Amino acid sequence: MKKITLYIGILLVWTGLGSCGDFLEENPGTLTTQADLSSPEAASAFVTSIYANVNVVVTGSGGWGGNTLSLLEFMTGKADGVAQTEAFRFNLLTYDSQSFYIDTYWQQLFQGVLRCNVALEQLPRFSILSEQQLNDYLAEVRTMRAFYYFYLVRMYGDVPLIHEPIRNLGDVNMPRSPVREIYDQIIIPDLLAAESSNLPWRRPNGEVSMGFIKSLLADVYLTYAGYPVEGGAAAYAESANRSLEVLNQKGTTFNLFPEYTDMINPNNRNSGEFIFQVQFDKVNRTNPLTPVCLPTFAGISVYSNEFGGLVPRQEFIQSYEPNDKRAREKQFFITEYNGRQLGGHYIYKWFDHTAVNEDARSELNFSIYRLPDVMLMYAEASNRAEGGPNSMALEAVNEIRARAELDPVGAMGADAFEQEVWNQRYFELCYEGKLWFDMLRTRKVRNDRTGNYDDFVGHTNVFNATFAERNLRFPIPLREMDVNSELVQNPGF
Repeated sequence: MKKITLYIGILLVWTGLGSCGDFLEENPGTLTTQADLSSPEAASAFVTSIYANVNVVVTGSGGWGGNTLSLLEFMTGKADGVAQTEAFRFNLLTYDSQSFYIDTYWQQLFQGVLRCNVALEQLPRFSILSEQQLNDYLAEVRTMRAFYYFYLVRMYGDVPLIHEPIRNLGDVNMPRSPVREIYDQIIIPDLLAAESSNLPWRRPNGEVSMGFIKSLLADVYLTYAGYPVEGGAAAYAESANRSLEVLNQKGTTFNLFPEYTDMINPNNRNSGEFIFQVQFDKVNRTNPLTPVCLPTFAGISVYSNEFGGLVPRQEFIQSYEPNDKRAREKQFFITEYNGRQLGGHYIYKWFDHTAVNEDARSELNFSIYRLPDVMLMYAEASNRAEGGPNSMALEAVNEIRARAELDPVGAMGADAFEQEVWNQRYFELCYEGKLWFDMLRTRKVRNDRTGNYDDFVGHTNVFNATFAERNLRFPIPLREMDVNSELVQNPGF
């Protein structure tokens, strides 16, 4: 019986990790021994392993009440962590290469990349797979590798380009490759290959679907069009094309929920407007954001800890348009519960009522892409590509405004429409890990006090800290600098 040996052991040494969470109730740690090339279960296990790190975007980290999502939200200046140990370092922009979260993202994202590299090498050796099975499996793997690298380049800039499994420790010292090279050699080719697969537009188990592939590709091209690559009009057009394909699935595959509170109904996971989500359940892995976003020690839940680790800023909430439904009580935010005033606004997007009231085990998924995100991608990209908003772009924005019970916008110039799209991204996608990346690609920041868009460099946030060039990229973690002599630190750190 022919078998193969995997390289996961060296992979874990290189990333400094020994194991990670389950996905879809399977344990990728079983791949550290040998795999039977005639076993469909072994092939499936390779594919399952690529999802093990997807929860890096929303995982416990950084001490009591910490979560990796908090890093991106603290950086925007739209949130703070009342009880989170190092929140002030990100609010005040005094973080460094040893600060919380910086290392967690690097480790887990690269572990995800390396798991994908192993799967890409080994899956074609399984003769048991049909051509379509193999192509679909490879599409899943390539999509997830693109996903992990997309986060890496946006967060750290130039990073090592690793497209093969790590076989020995001598291979781990790699220099950084330019951002554009990683887009052109890994991220975009992987996604173009994946979109030629036969994967369905939606998969109810939460695995890679065509909806996710197209949404991610739309996001990649939109980011590629902006800073730092500045790919321009051609990239905006590609983004518009992919997001339009998703929008063409409205009414059949994807639909806006009638109510915002539909998003906190666990029965709606992987349905409606949800395109791709981090999977949680009550048994294997619960959503850590529910207790993180509760008021500190408020005593309103059965959780043993109510962290207050991620809290919206009042300046941001007050910057919503008057009568915007999203800013009303128990829509996106909450100020009282069961008759108790909470002393301020708290995030309601992960308020799982059953977990809060009964079992302290939230099964709400965390959304990486949902339909309003892609609608706004289309509006922004098509506006840029065509020099002004077309009727579908206006319709997309107005549909989002209508759900918020706001009046529609009419005809306007390209620049004014772009700012309206940015506004809706701020207000619709807040505290979902989106705004920081929008700030980086546009080099603009919405000033919550004035309602205007400031240049990123020179913008002073509500904590009286001013963004500089150094803040456009996170530092390479000190531990990585210590073990890889080929790395050069980002300027200013």
